[in-house]
Amino acid sequence: MSYRELRNFSEILRFLGYQRQVSIENFKTPNFQLVAEILQWFVKRFDPDHDISLQIETEQDRIIFIKTICLFLLQKARLKINPKKLYQADGYAVQELLKIAVLLYKSVQQSDSNVDEDEENIKLAELRNTVHTKLDQLRQSRQIASEITDKGALLYDLLSKEVDLKVTITVQLLENLFLEVLFLIKEQRSLALAKPLEMNDVRRNLKLAVKAVEDEVKQLNQNLDNITADEAALDAKIEKKKIELERQQKRLAQIQAVRPAYMDEYEKYEEELKRLYAIYVQKYRNLAFLQHMQANYDKIQMEKAAVSYV
Repeated sequence: MSYRELRNFSEILRFLGYQRQVSIENFKTPNFQLVAEILQWFVKRFDPDHDISLQIETEQDRIIFIKTICLFLLQKARLKINPKKLYQADGYAVQELLKIAVLLYKSVQQSDSNVDEDEENIKLAELRNTVHTKLDQLRQSRQIASEITDKGALLYDLLSKEVDLKVTITVQLLENLFLEVLFLIKEQRSLALAKPLEMNDVRRNLKLAVKAVEDEVKQLNQNLDNITADEAALDAKIEKKKIELERQQKRLAQIQAVRPAYMDEYEKYEEELKRLYAIYVQKYRNLAFLQHMQANYDKIQMEKAAVSYV
């Protein structure tokens, strides 16, 4: 058994969907339990309905198990397997197991290619149907566009005529309305001129008009007095606010003139904080640079190890 054979066997098992991870360490010493499990799994891949008992406690059970597997593979896959190597359950058994795995691998690839061809044919047929459908839709769209153009031209002509008709009707209605209003005005004027003028009504109307004017003047004077009072109150408030502002400005100037007792210590700590922050920034940048260099170095080492491993 070579390392390449074991690696190929492990990769094929992973491709076929075997759950357990198989490595070189598994076959350094005879491991009949693992070989039996893999063989049973192979049988299930060939025929899911075929059931093989995994009774391998005694030597006789193991011999029967190996013979049953070999007979099954010969009948189902026309594949001859060396039962002695399988029974050894070591690196030589991997060579026989690899034959079975390769056969399954090729069958899976062939079925996948057939499925891909069927899918491509289905997609091609769907694409053709889609193209025909789109062409039909395009023809219908062109026909509809032509009909829309004709209908639009007809509608445009009708709308242009409608505007002229509306203007004519509107002018006629305005003329009729103007004549009716003029007639009503003349009628009211005639009635007013025909009615006799009464002096009592004239005096009463004049008194009412004079009283209305006096009330309006009185209201205006009252509003003016209110405005004057409001103006005086606002002037008093403004003066009060000015005095308060001057007092606050003087107090602010006094406070600004007094230097707090802790100010020297505060400025000292502020300078120390600036110095420590500059050191922190420099060390942080150095650390980030070193981490970046370490990551690049680890990446290069991993690539070298992968190349040497292959």
